[in-house]
Amino acid sequence: MKISIITVGKLKEKYLKQGIAEYTKRLSAYATIDLIEVPDEKAPENLSEADMQIVKQKEGERILSKISPDTHVITLEIKGKQLTSEELAKQMDQLATYGKSKIAFVIGGSLGLSEDVTKRSDFALSFSKMTFPHQLMKLILLEQVYRSFRIRKNEPYHK
Repeated sequence: MKISIITVGKLKEKYLKQGIAEYTKRLSAYATIDLIEVPDEKAPENLSEADMQIVKQKEGERILSKISPDTHVITLEIKGKQLTSEELAKQMDQLATYGKSKIAFVIGGSLGLSEDVTKRSDFALSFSKMTFPHQLMKLILLEQVYRSFRIRKNEPYHK
């Protein structure tokens, strides 16, 4: 299985880089992991709604350019469906069973995802009704993908 994690913006915090490197290393036993960062647009705090849409559109075009047509796309969205770790593991198992060996998880920038990206999504996933920094979500997502593989293989992992 080939899993891409597409995020907007460059990761700067050392502690997040270390955690992401650790889970990427752990996941290498189960899948090929490709971490893709697309540049974010500068977005001052006082943007108009129209300017916000332009920012999301530009970031969305960058995201979509990294996704091949045969990729199963899972977007992280606050309005997406919440799953347990076991349900995520089951969904990933079903994707593998039905020949979806290329999966891309997409984490948008600070303003969220463009409409074009959400339309391209095969599944909208939410980790919580709360909002998290998108760079922290990358680490949380990697941990949950790792946990999914451990669950699928019936390997021990703390609960």
